[in-house]
Amino acid sequence: MRPTTPFAVLALVLALIWPAAAHAWGPLGHRLVARLAEARLDPAARAEVERLLAIEGHRSLADVANWADELRGHDPDLGRRSARWHYVNLGELGCRYDAQAACPGGNCVVEAIGAQAAILGDRGRSDAERLQALKFVVHFVGDIHQPMHAGYARDRGGNGFQINLHGRGSNLHALWDSGLLRSARLGEERYLQRLQAAKDGPRAARQDTSTPAQWAEQSCAIAVEAYPPRARIGDDYLDRHRPTAEDQLRIAGRRLSALLDRTLGAAPAPTASAAN
Repeated sequence: MRPTTPFAVLALVLALIWPAAAHAWGPLGHRLVARLAEARLDPAARAEVERLLAIEGHRSLADVANWADELRGHDPDLGRRSARWHYVNLGELGCRYDAQAACPGGNCVVEAIGAQAAILGDRGRSDAERLQALKFVVHFVGDIHQPMHAGYARDRGGNGFQINLHGRGSNLHALWDSGLLRSARLGEERYLQRLQAAKDGPRAARQDTSTPAQWAEQSCAIAVEAYPPRARIGDDYLDRHRPTAEDQLRIAGRRLSALLDRTLGAAPAPTASAAN
């Protein structure tokens, strides 16, 4: 067994205090990812998604996109058990995913996506189990594309990095959760239209065969470059980084759709997440 690295110890210790603040994108961002994905589903995957959602009376993936962030209110035990599945700390690891160092016990968003997708694709599981897995998958694919959810352990993914925007205090994690999107001053429908109409950025591959481990590494690379040189920031920061956040939403929607197509469509579902 490899010796435990100082970074792994730090990540594990801080993981115990991060869960209370581990939300990503906010309700709007998660709903947008879900709607972008749903619009791209192939017929077989769409039919199975609709069948599973109907069990609880849901009509769309957007209806369940924020469920995993709401668990503390209606299922505190599951909320505690799944708290570390929302993020992974790669900043101290040079933005390289190593399961032993970054994801002890499989408790991180990279491995959670693979584990929950495997449950979702297992037709031998109960519909209730598969629906819960669907709700986790929809949320976690959104989470892993929020750059701060793959950032530094030392400041809890930007939660400990204080900023001042227009005279109001906040932190970098909260800004990337929802502040960047709110600054566009668009409602959900207009934002969805904007994202669907936009051309793919240079990071969007036409045929994306990347893995959750690579998604996290890409998010981390964005996160480590997103720290402003001083706490006071203004519209120039928002204007510079908002397109990146929007690009991440579009990429997340496309990858979520592809994952659901593979898991619920004609192709066999993946049995495990890939790791370096």
